[in-house]
Amino acid sequence: MARLLQVFGFLSVLFRGATLTFQSLAIGGIVFLIFVIRHAKEDSAAIQQACLRWIRRSAIALALMQISYVLANSLILRQSADMSLGEVAGANFVLAGAIAIVAAFTVIALTTAGRSTGYADLLFPAAAIMASSVMTSHSTARLDYRVPLVAFTALHQAATAAWLGGLPYLLIAIRRAPAPDFARQLSARFSQLALVSVAVLASAGLVLGFAYVGSFKGVYGTSYGAMVATKVLLFGLLLFLGALNFQLVRRGPASSILASLKRFGEAEIGIGITVILTAASLTSLPPAADLANDRVSGQEIFARMSPRSPRFASPSVQELPEDVYAAQKKAFEVGSLSTESFVPGQTGIRPNTPAEKAWSEYNHHWAGIVVLAMGLLALVAQAGKVSWARNWPLAFFGLSAFLFLRSDPETWPLGPIGFWATLADPEVLLHRFFAVLVIALAIFEWRVQTGRVASGRVRLVFPVLIAVSGALLLTHSHSLGNVKEEVLAELSHIPLAILAVTAGCSRWLELRLPTENQTRNVMARLWPLCIALIGLVLLNYREM
Repeated sequence: MARLLQVFGFLSVLFRGATLTFQSLAIGGIVFLIFVIRHAKEDSAAIQQACLRWIRRSAIALALMQISYVLANSLILRQSADMSLGEVAGANFVLAGAIAIVAAFTVIALTTAGRSTGYADLLFPAAAIMASSVMTSHSTARLDYRVPLVAFTALHQAATAAWLGGLPYLLIAIRRAPAPDFARQLSARFSQLALVSVAVLASAGLVLGFAYVGSFKGVYGTSYGAMVATKVLLFGLLLFLGALNFQLVRRGPASSILASLKRFGEAEIGIGITVILTAASLTSLPPAADLANDRVSGQEIFARMSPRSPRFASPSVQELPEDVYAAQKKAFEVGSLSTESFVPGQTGIRPNTPAEKAWSEYNHHWAGIVVLAMGLLALVAQAGKVSWARNWPLAFFGLSAFLFLRSDPETWPLGPIGFWATLADPEVLLHRFFAVLVIALAIFEWRVQTGRVASGRVRLVFPVLIAVSGALLLTHSHSLGNVKEEVLAELSHIPLAILAVTAGCSRWLELRLPTENQTRNVMARLWPLCIALIGLVLLNYREM
């Protein structure tokens, strides 16, 4: 149990992200029913029942996530702070979780299968769910301007739910619409709701940004600011896709336009979930305004990010600090390893040694060579003139083996720590996950590129896995003793995450858009370019 709880520091971000996602889906569905479907002139009973089913499923998932989070967090608190059950029960997260659980079950009860009209009463549990989420946000912990910050946080999350949480229900409505004109009318009505939501979201986000970041230096000088900037960039991608949707709605009711509308909506949902995961990461970081010291300067960022020759010479395992490995192995044996990462140099006790930094740079640079080659070969394969270039996904096998062997030298097979013991650390667990993920990428995409799979959902595995890996990278925090090193590490990973999400969504659109949509040709060139750029970013990775 103790080893299982050690991964909670990493999983808490995923818990929070899943909670925010299901919260947005439940609230977004309720808003969609009341403000989009309710005014429909045609028969929409089938659409309403489908929306009610998905609202109920989202509420069930939300209740399960809140129960899991409260139980796990309570166990962590009791173990680490030696608190009694009564003391834990009085914590703010327990109260907020209880409110969310009760509200979710209320939504489940109210969305019965036989219900067809009058959904206004669903707004009350939706408001309770929103209040529970705000209770665990940064706004409630502020001493200054708490009330306005709570209000703007509620507006920010409500607008997110109405827009991003309502998107899946728009796709459900379009698929079940009895006529193309009716589907276009629903899309136009949702576009109006989305425009209002975007305006509220952006306005509230601007106010919260000033309150929590404070200055431009806080944007690039802290992890919190860097993640806020990531949210803004992803928000820009969402606005771009939303603008394409808005243009499609205005063109007319042709079936091809509706097909394109659904595909852009699918991509928006993917990016929207990534935005929500980024927001969940922010809750685990202190606001930039509270970190006036130890900020990274522009000169330090330039010195770290400026292009230099890649490192292709690696130190030996014997050059790495064996005393740290021995201490970590002993900690594993007694089950007392702290929740901090045990990747070399990230123990919170000392900074990385030159040998450890050189080891990490060597890994990133060789991985960059492989990924850059794959991106360029994918571009060549798109041209269709070199047939063997279609086998570029096979390079993923080599990359997976390289990551498995080199990512964590203190673990099996290079180090003294056994394979199964490493699964108790979130950093190593994530590295192992990516190694398996790369193998899956190789298998599925090679079959697609070589024509062994010409249609079906198997083709979508590659874009989904690429986008998921980018989203997970945004939850990949680094528990370093040096705060500046932590920020610089985040700054190096954020571009990789954004490029991966962009590559996944563009590949998805290439495969899913109708053949007559010319945007497919742009997407077909965009995702290999993103992969090549990921390789270039890895080639320029630096730790010293």
